[in-house]
Amino acid sequence: MLLDGRYGREALFRAADHPFWIGRPVEEPGSRPLDFEFGGSLGAKLAEWPVGHTIKCLCFYHPDDPPEMKARQQRELLRLYDAARRVGRELLIEIIASKHGEIAADTLARALDEIYAIGVRPDWWKLEGQSTPEAWRNLAEVIERNDSLCRGIILLGLEASEDELAETFQIARRCGWVRGFAVGRTIFIEPAAAWFAGRIDDAEAVRAMAASFARLCGVWAKAAPGDAG
Repeated sequence: MLLDGRYGREALFRAADHPFWIGRPVEEPGSRPLDFEFGGSLGAKLAEWPVGHTIKCLCFYHPDDPPEMKARQQRELLRLYDAARRVGRELLIEIIASKHGEIAADTLARALDEIYAIGVRPDWWKLEGQSTPEAWRNLAEVIERNDSLCRGIILLGLEASEDELAETFQIARRCGWVRGFAVGRTIFIEPAAAWFAGRIDDAEAVRAMAASFARLCGVWAKAAPGDAG
């Protein structure tokens, strides 16, 4: 479960009563180059978090970015990685490359390779779905070469439809490093629009989001390697 401390503060408090895996963002939303939502010492701020909370950082990083952009992004990622290790928190790095350049079968793999090269080894990656098995093989090779103890990859959705995600799941689940998905906007975007417009109430919005999540879980299970369905 990904929750922030700004809009999801109450949910964070309530989640403490359950055995949830919690990821909390640290980036300034939409920032490029990467910036963090709180100033001062990263380590001091992160030390206030419960030990079980995983640090989540989104970076809009493309391996063909200008050198000065990459240098700034890499410097901030390295600073965050150092802070995470100092305070003993797991780190998830989310990379989105498609918003700022062309995507080929090796694009995301090159991005990860560059980040590993500066000494950053996150516990988790959160990555865009890849359209070919070759792209997933490239990612697997990079992870295996640089950090065989990585916990794995979480798929992000980028507002894809449920049908689009079904296709993505089929390809992604052939990669042994893919552990799950976090596709919030696919789940809540339509119920949220209807709720804000006053067309549905709280209970109906919850039911719609729960149903969407359940459908996606079913699609994920069916996409497991060796599943005849």
